Amino acid sequence: MLQLNRVSKNFGGLPALSDVSFAVPKGQLTALIGPNGAGKSTMINCMTGVLTPSSGEIEFQQQPIAHLPAFKISRLGISRTFQNLKIFPRLTVLENILTGLTCEGGESMVMAMLRLPYLRHRERQLKLRALEALDRFGLTDKADWPAGVLAYGDKKRVELARATVGRPKLILLDEPVAGLNGEETEAVAEQLRLLRSAGHTMLLVEHDMALVMEIADQVVVLDSGKCIATGTPDEVCRNPLVLEAYLGRSDATA
Repeated sequence: MLQLNRVSKNFGGLPALSDVSFAVPKGQLTALIGPNGAGKSTMINCMTGVLTPSSGEIEFQQQPIAHLPAFKISRLGISRTFQNLKIFPRLTVLENILTGLTCEGGESMVMAMLRLPYLRHRERQLKLRALEALDRFGLTDKADWPAGVLAYGDKKRVELARATVGRPKLILLDEPVAGLNGEETEAVAEQLRLLRSAGHTMLLVEHDMALVMEIADQVVVLDSGKCIATGTPDEVCRNPLVLEAYLGRSDATA
């Protein structure tokens, strides 16, 4: 689904990523872990067009995307959540979810102004999909609430619902359970299991190691901008480089 070949990213001459290569298999959940500052979020930003790699290639379904703008990458079928919440606080929860369907709403201003029957039918279809996403993430009773008044855990679920409502081919999840309590974390974990069972391909960046080891099919480990290990959760847990760089530490954050 996604292939990275020797991807590097420099900031002012300092390397944040150095020759990183790995693949995200179709239909699996791949976890990207590593110590703080390892380059995980930088990698996500390079994959989605927020940043342009300094060198290397990123291919999505065999199509080069490293130098495409973010909106074109989104239209290819890649969606994401953010490490720091990116919601529209003054829009309702339903309206926030609908923004995840922007690429399917059409581009003709003339059609929008004329309110043609086809467009009205299309809008009803998109709203129905947004309502289904609200129900899937337990947000139906808050559909008309301004998103800004929600509790932190509910805002996280709004981001997840928005990232999945467009039926993307690849979902990039940047710390989806950060700041959540145990019950909220388990609820998100169950949603991720359901998404994987439905055939979705996901790349997960997460601090919660127990969650990663429980649900990931493949784990990729970054340390100081370099890929030091790739394998199943059991293989990664036994890797001496990983134990030294991360898993052997007393803290449990990636």
